Amino acid sequence: MTPAQLLARIGKQNVPAVLLLLGPEAHQRSRIRRALAGLVAEGAIAEHDLSEVTLAEVLDDARSLSLFAADRVIRVTNAEAALPRGRAAAAEDDGEGESRGSCDAGMLVSYLKDPTPGTILVFEATRYDFEGDDKRKIERVAKFYSVIPDVVELRRLAAHEARREADSLAGRAGLHLDADALDLLVEALAADLARIAVEIEKIALYAGSRKIGVDDIAALVPDARASSVFALVNALARRDRARALEILDTLTREGEYLPLALAFLSTQFRMALVAREAGLKSAGQIQQHFTRMGIPMWSSRADQIYQTVAKFGKPQLERAMKLIFETDRGLRDARPDDRVVMEQFILKLVS
Repeated sequence: MTPAQLLARIGKQNVPAVLLLLGPEAHQRSRIRRALAGLVAEGAIAEHDLSEVTLAEVLDDARSLSLFAADRVIRVTNAEAALPRGRAAAAEDDGEGESRGSCDAGMLVSYLKDPTPGTILVFEATRYDFEGDDKRKIERVAKFYSVIPDVVELRRLAAHEARREADSLAGRAGLHLDADALDLLVEALAADLARIAVEIEKIALYAGSRKIGVDDIAALVPDARASSVFALVNALARRDRARALEILDTLTREGEYLPLALAFLSTQFRMALVAREAGLKSAGQIQQHFTRMGIPMWSSRADQIYQTVAKFGKPQLERAMKLIFETDRGLRDARPDDRVVMEQFILKLVS
């Protein structure tokens, strides 16, 4: 099922009792959340994190009838956390014995046979992408939740799709963007529609009725380059060599000082390594952890680090730090070609 199909069903109040939102695209997920919230009274939305509670506890809550609201929406975040790990995962893959995964699937099947009237149970599995190294992981998540018949795939938009959606968002906001400005906005924010939507709202408040050009975008989106560097982290995590080199080309054309971009990468990977070693399992925990260490952190920054932790294992993070050190030394050589040095870094990391 596509997001548009689900939104159409929500508009007709024909919503499945149990849903799986699968994939990382945040803007469509937010639209679905708002649409579902519109079906129930204020305060009738519950949220559980499967990194903190068990699936059995979630289903117990779903079976409970509320004293205050006839209809409820229960959001279940970090749905990936319910998957078996270690030996249990190996046993499941080998088909040996009854694993935790099969028990949980049995509980889901039992609930699906007799779901609680008026309750919509929404599982959100947002950690993995549909491409690169994440593909095998997201397939495993889909297999685990295969008993849920209604699955919405939230795939990242291609650049041309993001541009079309951004143009539509700008039109609804009454914002007049010239074509080059729209292209720059989409490219600078790495076709991340959630971030594009936020920036369009901010620019619309500033611009009023006047037309926005390229210079305005450069001035009004101060962290656009940092977002492009973060997109580079995501491309490296997916082992997407072509996309990583494409983003590097964008940074070069924008006049980004590449040693500074490498410094951002170093900070990103170093904080992700600290978070992984500390066993932090959510953006909120990451924000609290670094704040306690005396490092103030915005929630959006914590979310970026959490996504990096989700995409890189500890050995990969350690290897990335070693390569960053070598690349930094290369950038300090006499008269280096910064772009060539960065290209070599990308090729080594994704090999």
